[in-house]
Amino acid sequence: MRNVFGSAFAIGLMAAPALAEPHRYELDPEHTTIAFMVDHLGYADTLGLFLEFEGGFTYDMESRELSDVSITVQSASVNSFNAARDNHVRNKDFLNVETFPVMTFTATGGTPTSDTTGTVEGNLTLLGQTHPLTLEVTLNKAANYPFGHGRFTLGISAKGTVIRSQYGMTYAVDNGFVGDEVQLILETEAMRVE
Repeated sequence: MRNVFGSAFAIGLMAAPALAEPHRYELDPEHTTIAFMVDHLGYADTLGLFLEFEGGFTYDMESRELSDVSITVQSASVNSFNAARDNHVRNKDFLNVETFPVMTFTATGGTPTSDTTGTVEGNLTLLGQTHPLTLEVTLNKAANYPFGHGRFTLGISAKGTVIRSQYGMTYAVDNGFVGDEVQLILETEAMRVE
């Protein structure tokens, strides 16, 4: 998640024209949501958010080349809209935020699947372990922002799946109380760094 999850970067690695110019993009903290969903007892998914993060990537609009993807999430910023549950998620059964205060996603490139979709293959570091994570990415829009900062902005949606037991987070997996698969969701407006 190194600057987790800015994901429009997957949108199509093609041969670079001679004058291609890569730009750095940063996730707009006011217009970025990093969320997760996980099954609870088979009744329904529990939805949660991470409220503190930073991230960015380098992307060339002409060549559609992506590099240097990095998203860092503060684990203690988890918010599932229930204080008791959030305190439990922060402890050693789940995120163990005192020992592992951040999780990161990093990637070096992406693979296109159409003009506006692709995958970003990277690595997620969580609870001190690093494993591959693939994000399915859609580039929604690329244009100058119509007001406010006015910067060239990419609108990106990304999704991925984490198997939490792979990172040693096995609490309530065997009895099926809490799902092992965690769906990650990233919605972001990534601003070009001028």
